[in-house]
Amino acid sequence: VIDVLKAHRFVRQVEEQELSVRDTYPILTALDKIDVKNAHVDVGKLAVKFRDEANGASLEDFLQAELAPAIGGAVAEPTDVVLYGFGRIGRLLARLLIERTGGGQALRLRAIVVRKGSAANDLEKRASLLRRDSVHGSFKGTIQVDQENQAIIANGNLINVIYSDGPDQVDYTAYDINNALVLDNTGIWRDEAGLSLHLKSKGVAKVALTAPGKGIKNIVMGVNHADISDDDKILSAASCTTNAISPVLKALDAKYGVTNGHVETVHAYTNDQNLIDNYHKGDRRGRAAGLNMVITETGAAKAVSKALPQLEGKLTGNAIRVPTPNVSMAILNLNLDNPTDKEELNAYLRDQALHSPLQKQIDFSNSPEAVSSDFVGSRAAGVVDALATIAEDNRCVLYVWYDNEFGYSCQVIRLAQRMAQCTLPAFPKAKY
Repeated sequence: VIDVLKAHRFVRQVEEQELSVRDTYPILTALDKIDVKNAHVDVGKLAVKFRDEANGASLEDFLQAELAPAIGGAVAEPTDVVLYGFGRIGRLLARLLIERTGGGQALRLRAIVVRKGSAANDLEKRASLLRRDSVHGSFKGTIQVDQENQAIIANGNLINVIYSDGPDQVDYTAYDINNALVLDNTGIWRDEAGLSLHLKSKGVAKVALTAPGKGIKNIVMGVNHADISDDDKILSAASCTTNAISPVLKALDAKYGVTNGHVETVHAYTNDQNLIDNYHKGDRRGRAAGLNMVITETGAAKAVSKALPQLEGKLTGNAIRVPTPNVSMAILNLNLDNPTDKEELNAYLRDQALHSPLQKQIDFSNSPEAVSSDFVGSRAAGVVDALATIAEDNRCVLYVWYDNEFGYSCQVIRLAQRMAQCTLPAFPKAKY
């Protein structure tokens, strides 16, 4: 209920339209009587469209016409998904996959593959990490450990926990897992040779990497997902920062043209850094993460060109790791081919967040009190902070927040849906 009320508040603040539960509740009641299968339905947009375009039709007739392609028909068989690795991203992917189970999303988490830990209660420890998270809070539901079947049961779904020393050493068919999509979130294997080892395991059909890939397609959903072909068996979801900035850059380049610029990321610390001063192969990263701002490198600016080739050589980048556990910010300092101002630029980006093919990637905030922790759990790839926008003539500076864990994980799920060919149709149909 709280989430529903927050959604209405968002519409009032960002869309600048008054939309109350009195408008949306009749839509929900009517939808409950319609046999809609495998679809993403935006109740708010349906309510506005019914108000503005119904032309005297009853609500029931309007919904039947709007949702006709999604009414009736068979539900597609779900695709088996395997998480190879169970770290920060792996556990968030598990949460996202579990919350979608049974909702027509057609991705079913069947197994988690990890190396055997030294603790006797390894399985309980894995389950506990899924149940509790210092940043993202408690798991919404129930988690049980099934020692007999070496599995975790999450919200009634049995998830096999498989111990393995390598990606080519698992027979998934022994667990009744077939034609699986493996989401490799270890970061150990990043090129085609390494990732193709997964394909040697029985029961695996495709592999997605949750890190920048070398020599393989790096896909940012919403930006270059059209580059995916049915023959692709190995893809990369690029990095969290590349996912955060590429959609905004795509939108800017389409309207104004990006001449050149610099991207500075203010990034939350990660477990690659040290808790206290210690040896690290990377410059400065050996210093205590919780006590210092650490200047380091980022490949995100150059990696943008893999998704947006027209920007190759136009962007430089750097990063500062800061003592916060999650949520980062990208500062885009850009020179544009065509002039704009703050009001026009923000209006355009707000429209992109609400009414464009990038609406799942770009979010928009105009709160004067917003700080980093407010964006924990954001499902967008990046959130434009409108009040911080600077624009004058051909120069602009944009501040883009992003949950570098959860927002990125949502992008990985979108890639997984595309690879499994189970992306849901959206209603009402967009006009763009």
